[in-house]
Amino acid sequence: MVTVKVKFHRLSPQDELGTIYYSVTQAGERKRVLTDIRLYAWQWDARHECVALHGKGSDSMLLEVQERIDGDVTYLGNLLKERERSAFRHSLDDTLRAFRESARQKTFLDYFRSQIIQLQVKEKFGTARNYHRTLNSFRHFLGGEDLLLSECTDALISSYDDWLSTRHVVRNTKSFYMRILRSVYNKAVKQGLTKQKFPFEEVYTGVDQTRKRAMDESYLLRLSRLALPSCSLLGLSRDVFLFSYYTRGMSFVDIAYLKKEDLRNGMIHYVRRKTGQSLFVRIEPCMWEIIRRYEESCRNTPYVFPFVKSQEPFRAFRQYQGALTRYNRSLKQLGEMIGLDRPLSSYMARHTWATAARDHHIPLAVISAGMGHASEKTTRIYLASLENSVIDQANKLLLEAFDA
Repeated sequence: MVTVKVKFHRLSPQDELGTIYYSVTQAGERKRVLTDIRLYAWQWDARHECVALHGKGSDSMLLEVQERIDGDVTYLGNLLKERERSAFRHSLDDTLRAFRESARQKTFLDYFRSQIIQLQVKEKFGTARNYHRTLNSFRHFLGGEDLLLSECTDALISSYDDWLSTRHVVRNTKSFYMRILRSVYNKAVKQGLTKQKFPFEEVYTGVDQTRKRAMDESYLLRLSRLALPSCSLLGLSRDVFLFSYYTRGMSFVDIAYLKKEDLRNGMIHYVRRKTGQSLFVRIEPCMWEIIRRYEESCRNTPYVFPFVKSQEPFRAFRQYQGALTRYNRSLKQLGEMIGLDRPLSSYMARHTWATAARDHHIPLAVISAGMGHASEKTTRIYLASLENSVIDQANKLLLEAFDA
């Protein structure tokens, strides 16, 4: 008699995080087969030995996890029965060793999904979302087929690059997809699942300089003087944009998740979600004015601003996503109201602070530290382009001097 059961084991008695394993029984002998699948306890239905789909997580990803489990159980069951009927005597250990060896021959898409699951478990939902978008694009290119990790070659990646071009995907977006694919591939190499073949050497993985995102300080003044209804979405969006500028370009995600406990001794203490770097900002009067404006609406939450209410990670992330969409939509409207010649976006406060600091002759090293950049090279990317009008004016002065 052969049985394969799917079990969930908590990593520790107090931990909500656990691992999936297969309990295999053959002729009275029982063994465990550990997997690399990590889930939260609330994502697992122990009674039915399957993932729990009740709206708390990403159902599409959990369905893919279940497909992986179903495939493993079917393959393992068939392997056990086949060897049981064989004329040769196979021990249970021999059979499970063969299963583990075959499991090492992971397909690219299956391994990709496992990386997304790991990101979700680590509560890196934004990165997981970007990985999932790349997975969908690459899966579309493959026409629904899959391939072994060892079949990821430079010819295949070059074909994918050409395929993206035929769909008019811009160069920076193509590079974005390629960097994520390369990261997944390199992790598989590091884990010994395939040999390094450097399949991404012939495609572009850099970042092109995009249109300048900074705006003149005069527009900030116009924005601050707009007469907007109190407690309105436009008013909140204007306040948060200015708060971002006042706090040396604090990103929207860090503002949305900013907690009251992060305000201590006249300072903001926060960790950048993008880099994990700790930053400290002295709270100036203009910042206090904005913070106090939302004390009442946030009275029953631990957060400073009324964007995120839940402390359950995935639900909080969904609230943040919705808030970001509404924020950027409102910023576009605010940009039109102040006569800005391009759409106002959440990134612009950060770029504007860096540019204004440069224009006020603040040293690059100070700007870099203030923005939480790991190196001055990143800061230089922010400041790489001067406004064309500045360059044109400089050229005009030179020509006038020549004519004189």
